[in-house]
Amino acid sequence: MAVAVTDGAPTFELAVPCEVFGIDRSDIVAPWYELRLCAAEPGPIRTSAGLRLDTCYGLDDLVDADTVVVAASSPRVQTAPPQPLVDAVRTACERGRRIVALCNGSHVLAAAGLLDGRRATTHWMNGPDLADRFPGIGYDPTALYVGDDTVFTSAGTGASIDLCLHLVRHDHGSAVASEVARRMVVPPHREGGQAQHSRPLTPLPEESGLGTVLEWARERLHEPLTVARLAREAHVSERTLARRFREALGVTPLRWILQERLRLAQELLETTDEPVESIARRTGFGTPANFRHHFGRLTSTSPRAYRNRFRSRSPGHARCGSTPEPG
Repeated sequence: MAVAVTDGAPTFELAVPCEVFGIDRSDIVAPWYELRLCAAEPGPIRTSAGLRLDTCYGLDDLVDADTVVVAASSPRVQTAPPQPLVDAVRTACERGRRIVALCNGSHVLAAAGLLDGRRATTHWMNGPDLADRFPGIGYDPTALYVGDDTVFTSAGTGASIDLCLHLVRHDHGSAVASEVARRMVVPPHREGGQAQHSRPLTPLPEESGLGTVLEWARERLHEPLTVARLAREAHVSERTLARRFREALGVTPLRWILQERLRLAQELLETTDEPVESIARRTGFGTPANFRHHFGRLTSTSPRAYRNRFRSRSPGHARCGSTPEPG
């Protein structure tokens, strides 16, 4: 895991991959990541807060990494990314490396031509600049992060955490990502898009009961859950409930229920030996056939294949005497 760092990089966004990937977490699952900070331009490199970065790694090391992370940068780099960095990122992509941009690091990927024809995002303040300078990009102003297993981009600041945890989830499974999030004292997954975090927040009395309804529904995922039932529990109309979900979470109530059921199913597949029939009932999918259908549609894999991939990597099973599958 190589992180490209330019002079004047925002300190927080640079610290995120160091926290998620750079701390030895082999007590959760092994092998863990090997993180390398790579100077992306010559001369002394300092963060925006004045912290000096001394590293023996450079762009050659960046190209050879399995995953290339382009950290957020100063406005100077956003406007005119260093050509050697652009070339290195393009070469890494051509070699089949996974490419990740945090915040306005997406401008480097765009300059390398990696986002043409792709859906991508960036910090909402830098979005208009990205969309104007690179019209071939499917810019999504709402997403916290987007990716297609090859190229990933995130919105700003806190969304860098969301994307990095998503990569852990992709590599090691939901249970491992949740444990990392627990140690960082952050949510393992945030619903909705960046619009809910970037707009001024004005507390509304009608929104005060949504959190209670969500917890109520999470405890009853095995039961039939409809918009009408959630609305009755919230003591509002179905139309009002749908509006609250849209404004607070960016999804419909039924979509949220489906996401929660999928997340519970992933955790059960990773951490238990329960048969598919039992998991289908516990997660509210009903029959095994219905469970397999929805699971395959949402994850592009089967429950059995998912369990085979992540079963030995979950906390509580990675240290049971067997050698974990390489990550």
